[in-house]
Amino acid sequence: MKRDFIYLDHAAATPLDERVARAMQPYYSEQFFNPSSPYAPAIEVRRDYEAAKASLAHSIGARPDELVMTAGATESINLAFGSVEGHVVTAEIEHHAVLRAAEKHEHTLVKSDEHGLVSAEAVKKAIRPDTQLVSIAVANNELGTIQPLREIAEVVKAERAARLDRGDRTPIYLHSDASQGVGQLDVNVARLGVDMLTLNAAKIYGPKQVGLLWAASDVRITPQIVGGGQERNLRSGTENAAGVIGFAKALELASEHRKYESERLAKLRDHLEKYLVDNFSQAVMSGHPRHRLSGHLHISFPGVDAERIVFALENRGVLVATGSACAANQGTRSHVLTAIGLAPEVADGSLRLTLGHLNDDASIQRAGEIIAEEIKHEMERTR
Repeated sequence: MKRDFIYLDHAAATPLDERVARAMQPYYSEQFFNPSSPYAPAIEVRRDYEAAKASLAHSIGARPDELVMTAGATESINLAFGSVEGHVVTAEIEHHAVLRAAEKHEHTLVKSDEHGLVSAEAVKKAIRPDTQLVSIAVANNELGTIQPLREIAEVVKAERAARLDRGDRTPIYLHSDASQGVGQLDVNVARLGVDMLTLNAAKIYGPKQVGLLWAASDVRITPQIVGGGQERNLRSGTENAAGVIGFAKALELASEHRKYESERLAKLRDHLEKYLVDNFSQAVMSGHPRHRLSGHLHISFPGVDAERIVFALENRGVLVATGSACAANQGTRSHVLTAIGLAPEVADGSLRLTLGHLNDDASIQRAGEIIAEEIKHEMERTR
């Protein structure tokens, strides 16, 4: 299918992969049966559903009975937070879903450095005797900065051991939202060292409103949605067979092509970054220079109105964002950019360019040219 636009907002949404669509299609039509029904055709759908969960679990190094299927990352995050009662620790730069969930608890927000990196030491200092949950994303959704999750996991593990040594049974878990990192990073739960992990099909060319929460076997999950008792009584509601089967196919493809795709996107991103920086010496790059998702480019043009640029670019067929879709929808300045200390005139001139399957050498070269032209026009207008 020929597209008449250049898409640079893959962090907000990805198109459904045709292979994923084909895997899902039968479960909307001839295999439409409720997986919980007792007759043979429904039992076949149940088997396919469970096979998809097994595939998802295998992709992250987990067991199928440790997964809870949800209607997306936001629900998974709320399920994780709703399973603890005590103090929680998270970061100022987390996604709004995490920050809003934290507000239901007594909580501490950890600061990041100017690159959006959250240190294990900062997390350690924030942990209190009553802390029950630490939640740090694998990678920041706006900056693309990859967090030192393994180091943070060691901090949580050490706190857990210290509590047990003194006879304190207060649990402490590490949760991570990996929605933005999966497909570009290794999200094996054992290697990450997490106790709970959130994934989102919509970020990896899978169906929207399909997600999962993985929780280690020793984590007690408290149901947030009750009803018919599906998902081991942890998330009631008729199983979304088509969505979960599509999710499994999407994650299988993402895992299979992760190394190649990460390298491809990094080359495209670096080319676009160099082109824009060569044209605008005053441009400010945000995010960690090395520990960054390969498809993320966050660049600011001080004094420029990024909102005007977004609309100007759309008129020329280039779709970009100023930050996360959530913040843009509310018309607010990004809390992430404020947290890393960007001055208002820099933050307000920021573009988040996120690359993916819809980009190639030609489209990135053309996008760079159009972005540069529109930035120059805006600079001339405001002189």
